[in-house]
Amino acid sequence: MTVSSTTTTSALTGTSSTSNTTGSSASATTASQQLAGNFNTFLQLLTTQLQNQDPLNPLDTDQFTQQLVEFSSVEQQINTNTNLQTLISLQQASEATSALQLIGSTVTVSGSAAPLSNATNSPATWNLTSSGAGTGQVTITNSSGQTVYNGTVSLSSGAQSYSWNGKGNNGTTYPDGTYTLAINATSASGQALTVTTGVQGTISAVNATQSPPTITMGGQSYPMSSIQSVSSSSPTSSLNSSISSLNSSISSLNSSISSLSQYL
Repeated sequence: MTVSSTTTTSALTGTSSTSNTTGSSASATTASQQLAGNFNTFLQLLTTQLQNQDPLNPLDTDQFTQQLVEFSSVEQQINTNTNLQTLISLQQASEATSALQLIGSTVTVSGSAAPLSNATNSPATWNLTSSGAGTGQVTITNSSGQTVYNGTVSLSSGAQSYSWNGKGNNGTTYPDGTYTLAINATSASGQALTVTTGVQGTISAVNATQSPPTITMGGQSYPMSSIQSVSSSSPTSSLNSSISSLNSSISSLNSSISSLSQYL
């Protein structure tokens, strides 16, 4: 009888080990199958022990009850993990749908790399947010990390912008490309200021295979979480706005017709 009890405990131990491996839907399915097999083994052992127990020294039913509760608890944990995996999948699909609606929108993202286009006379432009007024030491580098410009800029407290026309300190006009801005700022009293940089551009593509999805702007890839603001509506948003305006006009027309019918 002692051997049977040890085997039962072993079956439970195996179940607890399995429950720690439920990191995905497939793992949860495997864990459920193993749990069912261990549970059947446990019931067989329980039945065998009850049939062969000593009437003068019956088995402790509290122990079996506790083990049954443990099995039920593990099964509930597996089901919870499966449901959580489903919720995560739905959230990822929702994020992808929301990201696709941003194509064509002009957004500001956290970043220090901005595109320069001499062909369209478009300077590299950054949005700056300074913690106070002061002077900033500006360093601009190209995609190879080479410094192409050094200068200073006067900063005010709050949001502002900084543009670079592509000309280096030696008068050389650098080619189109992506350039990175670094700025160290201090106040009039010499205290260090915090300056955050952002880049504005139009979203040209969305990679919905990433989690979370990423956007492409000016040839650079950014995570959705880097978006600071959306300054213009996408085509989808414009269409929704037009439909909303149309529905409002129809409601107003129906109201006018209703008022007119009272006089007929």
